[in-house]
Amino acid sequence: MSEELELETVDCLVIGAGVAGLTAAIYLARFRRNITVVDAGQSRASLIPLSHNCPGYPDGIAGPDLLARLREQASRYGVSIVAGTVQNLSLHEDRTFLALTESTHIRARKVLLATGVIDVEPAFPGLDDAVHRGLVRHCPICDGYEVIGKKVAVIAQDTEALKEALFIRTYTADLTLFTLGHSVAFSEEDRQKLTTAGITVIEDGIPALRMEGDSIAALQTRSGKEYEFDTIYSALGDTVRSELALSLGAAHAPDGTLIVDQHMATSVAGLYAAGDVVHSLDQIAVAFGEAATAATAMHDCLNAEGWVAGDRGLRAGNPEN
Repeated sequence: MSEELELETVDCLVIGAGVAGLTAAIYLARFRRNITVVDAGQSRASLIPLSHNCPGYPDGIAGPDLLARLREQASRYGVSIVAGTVQNLSLHEDRTFLALTESTHIRARKVLLATGVIDVEPAFPGLDDAVHRGLVRHCPICDGYEVIGKKVAVIAQDTEALKEALFIRTYTADLTLFTLGHSVAFSEEDRQKLTTAGITVIEDGIPALRMEGDSIAALQTRSGKEYEFDTIYSALGDTVRSELALSLGAAHAPDGTLIVDQHMATSVAGLYAAGDVVHSLDQIAVAFGEAATAATAMHDCLNAEGWVAGDRGLRAGNPEN
């Protein structure tokens, strides 16, 4: 261990300050637990232009605004949020974890992983702007209602696109599926489902995306044809940020999402997970519930082990610990 870096000891370490991480931090702080939050500043929620399905916000709320509200709430309880990335997480014989960041070492008795996922994006110019303006979307569960009756394109490279296209078909009959020039192994049954649903399939590549005003003015394919849409859904999948848990041997699904029990505990004792990194439904409301469940379980477990809250996590009867 580098001598230049101090060792901080806490009851609970929360990795990630998205919706799940901040919610858990609020709960743990109100449980009077000594906690630290480490955040790399890449919350998926920060990309949400306006969410209309987040309970309690009838007029909708932008992702950055929701995160700002959660941060403010956490700060009122003295939650410390450290900017950085946990580069390594190890479990020691005394059942404590050691997390290494660029600037500090953190020893924690319990760890909550709330690192989420990163969407795989199409290589389109101006994509970030299109996402922030809601012209390119990722989650029809979140915002399919907003595209009712509109011209919608779905871009994908595998058969998982079929599920997303059929889901969006609930909202609009004007739907086109682009495979970006990749040879997708749709079965005859799959193609029949698409045909029955009236979904057009275009297998050309897309070298260019043009935006005008508040719409996708044109998708230009390699054959030179142009198509106009109101919204594009990217169904290229995502990369799960579960590598810290996987390095400890945590059980996981084939896509890398973590498998947890009813208390949000992973298969590694003392390691919990909540939010999109968990094998469940990727939704803000779900992240709230998972975080509350995980935080309460962590607190209860610490109590059962004798780590008293309210005295900065010192073991009862042993002030030198």
